[in-house]
Amino acid sequence: MKIRKKGYWWLFSLTVIFTLVAISTLLSSEGASKLCLIGYKAHCTFTPVSTILCIIPAGITCFIRKRFFVSYK
Repeated sequence: MKIRKKGYWWLFSLTVIFTLVAISTLLSSEGASKLCLIGYKAHCTFTPVSTILCIIPAGITCFIRKRFFVSYK
């Protein structure tokens, strides 16, 4: 049985937010002024770099959440 410690859901929501922001950087946008580094008009002009910079904290918070905030009985 899993026992979730206080702070688990806060870190879970932070992981979800970072993941959604990473996905939103990949979306195409007609109103973009320049092409992104991949070659299309994306929501963020630094698309591959900004996506990686959002996925890294999502992975870190997921690792911390699983490692320190879940215990098995």
